[in-house]
Amino acid sequence: MATLSQARQQLQRVAAKWPADPFRPNLQLRNFLEALVNHPSLTAQAATAARALQDDHFHRKYPLSDRTLKPASMPQYYTRLVEGYEKSAKGIGRPWWKIFFGIW
Repeated sequence: MATLSQARQQLQRVAAKWPADPFRPNLQLRNFLEALVNHPSLTAQAATAARALQDDHFHRKYPLSDRTLKPASMPQYYTRLVEGYEKSAKGIGRPWWKIFFGIW
C-alpha cells in the first residue's frame, strides 16, 4: 500500500506542475492526471511515466537529428511552426495578406 500512496503523491506533484494548454482551456492534461490519482487501478508505472513525460526524459534519450528538424525540402518548416504556435498562444495572428501570398 505504501507504493500506491507514493504513486498518488508523485502523480499529484506532476499534475500540479503541468502547464496549462492555452488552445484547449476546457481539456487540460492536468485535470486528467488529477482524476487519475483516485483511479483504483493506478500503478507506480503510470506515475513514473507521467514524471518522465514532464521531465522530457524521452526527448533527451531519443534526440532528433538535424536532418529531421530541418528537412531538405523545407528547412524552416518546424521553426516557423513553433513560432506560429507561440505567437498564436499570445493572440498574435498573421495578417490576411501574408496568408494570401504565402509569406511568413
